[in-house]
Amino acid sequence: MSYDYDHLVLGGGSAGYAAARTAHELGLKTAVVDGAETLGGLCILRGCMPSKTLIESSNRMRSMRRSKEFGLWANDFGFDAGAINDRKRKLIDEFASYRQEQLTDGRFDLIRGTAEFIDEHTVRVGGEKEITFATALIATGSVITRIPIDGLEETGYWTSRDVLDAREYPDSIVVLGGGAIALEMACFFEGLGIEVTVIQRSAQVLSGSDRDVADAVEKAMSEADNCTVYTGTKLLRVEESDAGKTVCFEHDGEEKSVTAGEILQALGRSPNTAGLGLEAAGIETQSDGKKVKVNSEMATSQPHVFAAGDVCGPYEIVHIAIEQGEISAQNAAVFLDQASAESKREIDYRLKLLGIFTHPEVATVGLSEEEAEKEGRKVIVDSYPFDDHGKSMVKGETHGFVKLIADAETNELVGGAVVGPDAVDLIHEIAVAMHFNATAADLAKVPHYHPTLSEIWTYPAEELAEQAEDANE
Repeated sequence: MSYDYDHLVLGGGSAGYAAARTAHELGLKTAVVDGAETLGGLCILRGCMPSKTLIESSNRMRSMRRSKEFGLWANDFGFDAGAINDRKRKLIDEFASYRQEQLTDGRFDLIRGTAEFIDEHTVRVGGEKEITFATALIATGSVITRIPIDGLEETGYWTSRDVLDAREYPDSIVVLGGGAIALEMACFFEGLGIEVTVIQRSAQVLSGSDRDVADAVEKAMSEADNCTVYTGTKLLRVEESDAGKTVCFEHDGEEKSVTAGEILQALGRSPNTAGLGLEAAGIETQSDGKKVKVNSEMATSQPHVFAAGDVCGPYEIVHIAIEQGEISAQNAAVFLDQASAESKREIDYRLKLLGIFTHPEVATVGLSEEEAEKEGRKVIVDSYPFDDHGKSMVKGETHGFVKLIADAETNELVGGAVVGPDAVDLIHEIAVAMHFNATAADLAKVPHYHPTLSEIWTYPAEELAEQAEDANE
């Protein structure tokens, strides 16, 4: 049967672009369908890059606030929210412009509009034009989750998008949520000297992390000058008065309330599948009814339709979305006999990385202790604190620790975590070690310059190597 395209990509973000580029390189006639007002995808426009640009300004402000600690005097310093936004806009315009050039350089067709499946090989774009495809990729990303809380919609609130676009900031803010976005935005405001209250429903912040990681982050944020953190809460209602916006919640069996100038609703994101017409194409979703169900080859319940990125998970992280998109295109080529069966690929999450740009930063790679336990793996674990490490003491950044997780029998590293200064950079040393299946003993032998933050890894590595040696005697 003849189709309009060999490979049709729905969504031009990180996963979609990676897939389209790969499909083109494999010789597939490809098109990208994207109905967003501005091309570029979440990471460039509303996620990673703009948020980290704002956070960088906040971190500089935090350093100025601490100047006396280092024997320095910084007088009459403050911030200009409009200028912070201007810097962000300039950078993001550059990033977005480059992505837009990539999407329109002629390697594949770009079709503007929103797509909806009308059968397993056809989509309707913009409610009018019908396009057929031999294979397709769903890479439509995610949208902000709306949580029903009495009075919240009537009172009004900010989302992360509002923060990124704001040219004025409130004097105080209540952050609903304790995930990555919530905590990054909380630390952004705290760094500027704005009073922040974080209200998390789960028993810990970063609910998917090991408890020691979450506790270290919560402790550091709670000890900051302008931040209060509540965990294990139940959100009751939101009210508005002349004093501001009030969030009422239950904590430790008592009803409490916090009033601030604004509320940031950061209770997560959901797959952007509404209106896609998945049922018409026979594409199944996961148990939540939203995420697209995929196998290790990124194929959906329809073997010629694939999914990548936030729309399928399980990790909403850009570099993973890109890899998923590339794998999807490769396997689409195999499905169409445009590539050898031996070139079929499967996703491997062994080296999954997570970075959170809070203060202090948080980063993990591989398995957590909790995940290892669920898998039934026997592991040995050791950690070392930053408050006993020379370079971090010199920097005045002593919150947190590093942790290594190794297989109890082989001593091979299977996971690592950092809460502390430059954590998102430091974690890559462990990612590289794990890529080459290094043991803790191997890592302990690697020279580390002194004094550096990186040398902190040698302490838990040496301890795990000794534990393994003692166990084998």
